[in-house]
Amino acid sequence: MLGRLAEIGYQEVEFAGYTQNTGILGRQITPEEIRKILDDNGLRANGSHASVPSTVTPDTIAAFEQTLDTAEILGMTHIGTGNDPTGSNYKADWDAAADRWNTFGEMAAARGLKLYTHNHDAAYNFLLDSGPLDGLGRPTRSSGVRKLEYFFGLTNPEWVWFEMDIYWAHVAQYRYRSYVDPDGVTQTNVFDPLATVAVRTTRFPLFHAKDGAFNPASSAGYDMVPLGQGDIDYGTFFANMGAKGYHNPMWEQDNAPGGSADPGRSLRFAEISYEHMSGLRG
Repeated sequence: MLGRLAEIGYQEVEFAGYTQNTGILGRQITPEEIRKILDDNGLRANGSHASVPSTVTPDTIAAFEQTLDTAEILGMTHIGTGNDPTGSNYKADWDAAADRWNTFGEMAAARGLKLYTHNHDAAYNFLLDSGPLDGLGRPTRSSGVRKLEYFFGLTNPEWVWFEMDIYWAHVAQYRYRSYVDPDGVTQTNVFDPLATVAVRTTRFPLFHAKDGAFNPASSAGYDMVPLGQGDIDYGTFFANMGAKGYHNPMWEQDNAPGGSADPGRSLRFAEISYEHMSGLRG
């Protein structure tokens, strides 16, 4: 699989985990063995969907040090997670998440690694931070600040970084277009994925580049398709996000695997997507 990706032209790989079916070797593969496969195929590990501990304790700090050890063995420059810092809509939870991420981000930075959070559409929903309280004493309305944009300001830019999934950012644009302000008035505010990157472009070293065909009948507003076969304007996005040459977009498509009915589909989609993405180089 990795060898074929290298043949297509890919140079970097982002890991969703470090395990494989034990039937292949009769055991789990080791990070050292993974690194050899990467090196043998001229590939570089450039990120991961590992986990950031949900608490800061001596045990979780020790566990995260082991995660950093693996990243170093694989030769990574970035280490991340596939989830939002918190799924909450409330400030207190984002405050606590920022404290944790600053702690673990500082640990990563000490090793020369950039700790990043990968985000889906919900991170760009509006923070509930004002207005009347609910039965649990939580605010029910919004000042218009989006959750992840609040988090930007809480985290140290030298310790915490971001990987925008451009597809899910466009889903957020479709889904989260208005909020109820402190006075109970509905306000329109359409999310602009490019604008949120452009004003803090160096905090986004990585991107997930996956395409979507616009479909208003879908709750997401888009159907996921190979890169270049959808309606997301990647040419404009890459040309205008700033810091040219700094960013690392990586193709991802959640529905690429074809299963037993079409076992070669993921590599076929990988080749289609690579051809389109490489054509956007400027």
